[in-house]
Amino acid sequence: MDGTLLDLHFDNHFWLEFLPQKLAQRDGISVEQAQEFVKQEYEKVHGTIHWYCLDFWADKLQMDIVEAKREVDHLIQMRDDTLPFLDALHATGREVVLVTNAHPGSLSLKVERTQLDSHIDTLISTHEFGVTKESQELWRQLQERLGFENEHTLFVDDSLHILEAAQEFGIAHLLAVRNPDSKQPTRDIDSFPAIDDYRYLLDDIRANPWR
Repeated sequence: MDGTLLDLHFDNHFWLEFLPQKLAQRDGISVEQAQEFVKQEYEKVHGTIHWYCLDFWADKLQMDIVEAKREVDHLIQMRDDTLPFLDALHATGREVVLVTNAHPGSLSLKVERTQLDSHIDTLISTHEFGVTKESQELWRQLQERLGFENEHTLFVDDSLHILEAAQEFGIAHLLAVRNPDSKQPTRDIDSFPAIDDYRYLLDDIRANPWR
């Protein structure tokens, strides 16, 4: 979701800038000290379910994370190319499923701001499984629940580690996003097919290339 359908700028700004500023103000330390503290804490749980868990961070930082996010929720934005992409998929009869590592509280806030749910058939937070998209166990549980066939499935993500996990599981069609954060430079990606605007894919989608 974040970086694929929504602009990752909101999350990067919140976790790397806004949250450290709030901590610095609350605890009477410099912003640089707060940034270093949260960086160390992030690194301890990176890639695990805790890294994405708002309850974990609320307890760790003694702060209502959802309410803090609401202070800057005007930054939550869909990518300009998201709706044309989703609408084109639906027009061909494909099922569109969102699988996100985002905590349900974060997912609810973003749906509230964007109405993204009205363009997607099924929304799933990996928190209900207790493992993330980096885990093979998550992919096994997803396949059991959704019944998708690897050879007929397209998976899109901005994380190369997550794409590698999907590749290991056998998902046939993988797509990386080169520009997840609109405020950051476009990335060079060689390990997977990559895109910086889904609208370039619309003709291929209509041609039904992966069924």
